[in-house]
Amino acid sequence: MFQAAPYEGARHEQFSSVLGQLKALIHDEPSAVANMANAAALLNHFLEDINWVGFYLYDGKELVLGPFQGLPACIRIPLGRGVCGTSASERKTLVVEDVHAFPGHIACDAASNSEIVVPLVKDGEIYGVLDIDSPLKGRFDAEDQRFLEEFVSILVTQL
Repeated sequence: MFQAAPYEGARHEQFSSVLGQLKALIHDEPSAVANMANAAALLNHFLEDINWVGFYLYDGKELVLGPFQGLPACIRIPLGRGVCGTSASERKTLVVEDVHAFPGHIACDAASNSEIVVPLVKDGEIYGVLDIDSPLKGRFDAEDQRFLEEFVSILVTQL
């Protein structure tokens, strides 16, 4: 059972705590939707200065909105379009300091100013992306990237 607790200590200690919570939440749960819903809620609870966190899932043609926390969002994103579609097609994490300067950015929420998108790759195939938006420019750094990539690698084991 998840228990909300204050995240204390150095940043890497806080990240480690969240990773442990994720492992406990998804342990022996076969539902990908349930695991992604809890993962989005966990990140929404933990991360500061964000306004949207969730998943877009690849349906064989495009990315389709999955479990998330935040305001209603764009439902479909073509591969190669916007930050999410580019991350999925290139299968690499994208950290964007200013989304308004990103070519082809898809503005689902006008309040978003920076974004990080981590691809979910399972068995060598694109499964979807984890997308996190912030109203602050330059919100995400290399430490966030490493943490979120590890978070996704743990989550993918239960999708």
